[in-house]
Amino acid sequence: MRGNRSAERLQSLQNEILESVARGESLSTSMERLCLGAEAIAEGAICSVVTVDAENRLIALAAPSLPGHYAAALSGTLAGPRVGSCGTAIYRGEAVCVTDIATDPLWQGFEHLALPFGLQACWSSPIKAPDGRVVGTFGFYYDRRRGPDDFERQIVETCVHLCAIAIEHDEVQSRNHRLAYYDMLTGLPNRVSFNDSITRMTARSPLDFGLMLIDIDHLKVTNDTLGHAAGDALIAAVGARLRAVVGEAIAYRIGGDEFAVLLPHCTHAAQMRSLASTILSAMSAPLDHDGHGIIPSVTIGSALAGEDGEDSVTLRQNADFALYHAKETRRGGYVRFRDGLRTSMIRRLQARRDVDEALAEGRVIAYYQPVIRIDTHEIVGLEALARMRMPDGRIAPAKDFHGAIVDPKVAHRFTGQMLQAVAQDMAAWQRAGIAFGHVGINVTSADFQKGDLVQRVLRTLERAKVSPKQLVVEITEQVFMGGRKDGVARTIAALRERGITVALDDFGTGFASLTHLLDFPVDIIKIDRSFTASARTGTRGGVIVEAMIGIAKRLGMETIAEGIETQEQAEWLRSMGCRMGQGFLYAQAVPAGVVAELLQRFGRKHASEAPQPAGIIASAA
Repeated sequence: MRGNRSAERLQSLQNEILESVARGESLSTSMERLCLGAEAIAEGAICSVVTVDAENRLIALAAPSLPGHYAAALSGTLAGPRVGSCGTAIYRGEAVCVTDIATDPLWQGFEHLALPFGLQACWSSPIKAPDGRVVGTFGFYYDRRRGPDDFERQIVETCVHLCAIAIEHDEVQSRNHRLAYYDMLTGLPNRVSFNDSITRMTARSPLDFGLMLIDIDHLKVTNDTLGHAAGDALIAAVGARLRAVVGEAIAYRIGGDEFAVLLPHCTHAAQMRSLASTILSAMSAPLDHDGHGIIPSVTIGSALAGEDGEDSVTLRQNADFALYHAKETRRGGYVRFRDGLRTSMIRRLQARRDVDEALAEGRVIAYYQPVIRIDTHEIVGLEALARMRMPDGRIAPAKDFHGAIVDPKVAHRFTGQMLQAVAQDMAAWQRAGIAFGHVGINVTSADFQKGDLVQRVLRTLERAKVSPKQLVVEITEQVFMGGRKDGVARTIAALRERGITVALDDFGTGFASLTHLLDFPVDIIKIDRSFTASARTGTRGGVIVEAMIGIAKRLGMETIAEGIETQEQAEWLRSMGCRMGQGFLYAQAVPAGVVAELLQRFGRKHASEAPQPAGIIASAA
């Protein structure tokens, strides 16, 4: 009769534990229920559930009837071949029964932990996961020297099975939680965690925290030049460095190249500025990846709860404004939100909408600045400069929308419409019998990255029935930062093979300009206006410009000086061997119709009538 009642109680305990797991109670709560229930059935036994961490150290998960000091002493002990009953059972993967703790060699060095509490014997059985891993033990302690009886073996068999179910369920839940709330690459909390945290923090009073948004600079360049494994290494390094320096703050990875930091108990901007300085310093150490040195760089924008926003949406938006402003004006630095940034961002968003609408409605047009032969003042070519015709008829200059075409997709579409506009204008001049020499058009990193630049250019020129030899593709040194070197080199070579001239624009303003001339041979270098402005004998700028002209000449390249504004600059450049130039001394950028008149009056075939520099615009008026 007693056996039947005990079996019923064991079945009832099993149902209770399964329900506890199904209800989602914590693992420790379920295991405490199990221990207390087993102790009620197996009179005289004291139960424990021990698990192990990743380093195989014991964790006293549930031991409600064991003294707290004993459970605390047990936790942190490394499992091994002679580490009591539980540690040895985990190490061996089999049950270990010690009937006399005082004398058994498995307890040597540990007996002093158990004996003072009256624990004389211990039987420990391993708990195994479905894949065979030992994930813990279920133990029976006795207050006298003995082993288990048959019914206790039945109890333990059931309890070990229940432990395995509960632990596996907890592991699945933990794994799902990590997938839902943590970033696998960095181990940091993810966007979902961030959204939950900032919502909670803005709901409480007082609002005493700061928000930082952090972008990795030039991650795409790393991906394109060194491969995505290098990009992942860079992201992981930034995450690790953030975690190491944020202190009580919490770092999150909230996007591909974007991180966030929530700084609690922050009521002054100086606290955020100090942390930002620490973060920027931590990022400056080089990172080695497969023999390639990468120097991480980040840009930071911040907003202070309360002052800069009382709800999570406003606070996040204002920190975004600060970050975008920092990326445009202080890349690799830190900017805190201020009211004026919102206005600036709204203007940029409006510019993006204007560009999208102009592209959709075909309102992207080309203005042209003449390229002049300095010694004769004749027009030998043109540079096409982008403009937008606004719905009210106003012509918007490039500075009004330049920031909106930074996005690669927009830039690619924008170049396409500019190509069409330029090809159509060239075709019209050609049909009218107007000689225009060559026309330069600027292309972007996005055009190289897309991989279809050569085909697009040739297809557009072919439709307009314009010779490729009359087009100059102008690239800036930023192109070399935005794409793989071999891909850029192949594209440049393919353009030149098809008769298209390639010019390196704004020469001297980028990193390693001379190296680019070695790696990417071009036909023309265009000297940046910042050098032209200081082009005179006896100045450092003059020495540099003279060297540029000399290098180009020796490499068989032509030079065009940009931004010529005075006759003195023009004369000095001519004396140094620079044959061509452009700038306000000669002409501003003008519409295609005005250019046609200029070409007819002052083009190459009318050199004898060429006016003095200031006369071109005056004559066209």
